[in-house]
Amino acid sequence: MSDHPLVPQVIAEFILGEFLPGEDPVNLSEQTQLITSGILDSLATLRLIAFVEQKFGVRIAAHEADESNFDTIELISRLIESKR
Repeated sequence: MSDHPLVPQVIAEFILGEFLPGEDPVNLSEQTQLITSGILDSLATLRLIAFVEQKFGVRIAAHEADESNFDTIELISRLIESKR
């Protein structure tokens, strides 16, 4: 669980707005698999990374931009917290 409750919420709102328009927010949890389930393709993942960097003022290294850090909102939130 993220130390900052707004981080997962902001990420979820971005994903819903950009990649899942019309989806019920209840269907997107912090554990929903984003990359392995096909919600995010490589281009969508890059857009999400750009959003995260801009919104949270962190830099995501190329080796961090993969399933191990971006497959769930929980993982993304942990990565952001670790860089703050």
